[in-house]
Amino acid sequence: MTQLFDAQQPDQRSAAITKAAEAISQRELIVLPTDTVYGVGADAFSPQAVAVLLAAKGRSRQSPPPVLIGSTNVLDALAVNIPATGRQLAQAFWPGALTLVLQAQPSLTWDLGETRGTVALRLPNDELAQQILRQTGPLAVSSANRHGQPAATSINQAQDALGEAVAVYINDGTRADQQASTIVDCTVIPHRVLRAGAITIEQLRNVVPEMLDLDDPAPEDSAAS
Repeated sequence: MTQLFDAQQPDQRSAAITKAAEAISQRELIVLPTDTVYGVGADAFSPQAVAVLLAAKGRSRQSPPPVLIGSTNVLDALAVNIPATGRQLAQAFWPGALTLVLQAQPSLTWDLGETRGTVALRLPNDELAQQILRQTGPLAVSSANRHGQPAATSINQAQDALGEAVAVYINDGTRADQQASTIVDCTVIPHRVLRAGAITIEQLRNVVPEMLDLDDPAPEDSAAS
């Protein structure tokens, strides 16, 4: 049975976190607020739960979800061969609206889809999301909407999109003025923006000057032209 909690009410906030953790432990889905939009989350280490998430959204394994973490302390447990520039980006913009694509820790038993050995990680700048993540551990999280539809910026939009597929919905107000996170591929040199979002290319280049934008040619392409 689907449950809805209003985390804006102090008496419901702790219960929301507890029930969210229980749902994740049972391989069920939750909808939680983030600093960008509402997300639908599943246990990142449960292939079954991730498959349910993808099915609820109508996405294929070719569109693996990113993983949200509650602390930078788990970064090295989830990724390997992290470049110094990747760490600099995390230090500059985490917690915040930046997703870093890194080489996944090969020893972990997870299946997020066709990731080609990578994982997209983000530490959200949202106190409630961090509290939930510290209870649940890393979550596979995608925007709380059906594939191809606008991202949910309110709990009502998330409920309309996902309905009974989600066990626990957590309301924490509107996210109507927020952009999605910027995604940067740190597995290539120079790093490249894969999706434009809340963090601008100018901000990124203040930290990593050689950052490539979405439409920038790769260095070898420039040499060939």
